[in-house]
Amino acid sequence: MDFTRKARFVAGGHLTDPPASITYSSVVARDSVRIAFMIDALNNLSVLVADVGNAYLNAPCREKIWFTAGKEFGSRAGTKIVLVRALYGLKTSGVAWRAHISGNMRELGFEPSDADPDVWMRAATKLDGFKYYEYVLIYVDDILALGEHPEKVMISLSEIYQLKKDKKT
Repeated sequence: MDFTRKARFVAGGHLTDPPASITYSSVVARDSVRIAFMIDALNNLSVLVADVGNAYLNAPCREKIWFTAGKEFGSRAGTKIVLVRALYGLKTSGVAWRAHISGNMRELGFEPSDADPDVWMRAATKLDGFKYYEYVLIYVDDILALGEHPEKVMISLSEIYQLKKDKKT
């Protein structure tokens, strides 16, 4: 073991004024996950999971925030920096990420279910002609895809986002 650690630049959202807009970001309900696994089993589908790397950084910042660069910025220390990406720690980053991934899910042909807006579905047909729905369940940056070929969904998402690789245990 090499004791390597990951560092993340985090905004001090506690130092910003409260935003005027709603900052709540929903996640898939536990019951929805259970129902999805039941649908998977009844329809002989496959399941894949993925984690979006640095998810919030994919979303544009919804607030107008700037700061003075510190010494960690090297030669740019002391300059004014304007945030253009939703950083971890900002009050609106969760909802910015949710809006961003929702737009991409719609572009991929998925629609949110009426019962749970974090369950996305798209009509599909199996090779044998059986009609069913493909599902994608989203819990912040964790993605669960169900379908006859969920790898196709994951490939589409990997063209948009960096999906984390499996860690070997």
